[in-house]
Amino acid sequence: MSLLLALQAIILGIIEGVTEFLPISSTGHLIVAGDLIGFQGESANVFEVVIQLGAILAICVLYFQRLLKVVIGLPSDPGARRFVLAVLIAFLPAVVLGLALHDYIKAVLFSPYVVCISLIVGGIAILLIERHEPKAIIHEVEDFTFATALKVGLFQCLALVPGVSRSGATILGSLLIGVDRKTAAEFSFFLAIPTMFGASALDLYKARDYLSTDDSAMIAVGFIAAFLSALVVVRWLVGFVSRHDFSVFGWYRIVFGTLLLAYFMVR
Repeated sequence: MSLLLALQAIILGIIEGVTEFLPISSTGHLIVAGDLIGFQGESANVFEVVIQLGAILAICVLYFQRLLKVVIGLPSDPGARRFVLAVLIAFLPAVVLGLALHDYIKAVLFSPYVVCISLIVGGIAILLIERHEPKAIIHEVEDFTFATALKVGLFQCLALVPGVSRSGATILGSLLIGVDRKTAAEFSFFLAIPTMFGASALDLYKARDYLSTDDSAMIAVGFIAAFLSALVVVRWLVGFVSRHDFSVFGWYRIVFGTLLLAYFMVR
């Protein structure tokens, strides 16, 4: 692996770790960053998906005790079973649509222009939702009904469009159906575990003929960078959502998306 490739992997890994759990679209930022630094192609697309596992590992580390408690409590604790079922039910819609539309999304929607428009529209949506957020009536993941979990899962499907933001769709969708901010953020973290593992496994399988030993080293570097940066961001975000709304991310998306759209139109 060349030094240039290693630096590109580190940069993209940090971008992934910083943006994966913020409502600003990690996939969108990776597509744009890859375009700007010339990191493109089939192996680059796989890299951008697989390094998300580094960010997911950060969730597993930070919430290890809670996840372990759920696993241990499955045989006897109704709350633990509701927790697992809520995650699985919310995960299912993305599985169905992701499998059905995977090739179309990769071929048609993975473009800077789609990302720019999604960033802007998503930013406007965040600002509107923050103005009309209903009162929170759900304060723990264990209190999710099957209907609540399914609704969050349907919101997550919006993130199949690059630039929408998986975390943004699930967190803001949760707020709309009465979940409090901290619980919405944490459920988004937990839902990311099966979702991103599934997406990474599918992409690795479909691109198995394009990967080489050099790609493995590149992915490992990006994975570590994503893991370390996500550790910092997740801790910060949980504290942030307890004190602030998401309007700043809405304005960021609108400004960033507009500037990027102008850049790609005139270059």
